Amino acid sequence: MPLASKPDPDADPADAERRCRRQAMDLLARREHSRLELERKLATGGFEPLLIAAVLDGLQRDRLLEESRYLESFIRAHARKGKGPARIRLELKERGVADGPIRDALALAGFDWVALAAEARAKRFGMVRPKDFKERARQARFLQYRGFTTDQINAALDLAAD
Repeated sequence: MPLASKPDPDADPADAERRCRRQAMDLLARREHSRLELERKLATGGFEPLLIAAVLDGLQRDRLLEESRYLESFIRAHARKGKGPARIRLELKERGVADGPIRDALALAGFDWVALAAEARAKRFGMVRPKDFKERARQARFLQYRGFTTDQINAALDLAAD
């Protein structure tokens, strides 16, 4: 669904605020967003930065835009896709979330990252364990790209060997 057309600069400011808030609510109805994501999307809709900031402040006051809820949703969805904590952290930073909340949310997520790494490995390479060092290194690179730590990768590859 395309974003709203560019607002008329001569329009009533209260009307512009209602349209901006409605646009933000429409985006939030589809999925949780970070504040930065919403700022970018509303800016492409032609809304002024000061108006966007005021609307997003109001949404945060009304608890409709919450970083903790966004983090929980994002981490859960990306972990289900077989991504590890390092990759998730990087993607969240790109979306404007600070390190502290990311670290806390990942700690609270309660995922068994080794089991997720083992599942991602098995899905990509099957249940057969790596035959030699070259194959083990290839599988390790795959898991590293997916965002798993060295310890998680080694544990997942050792699980495959069992």
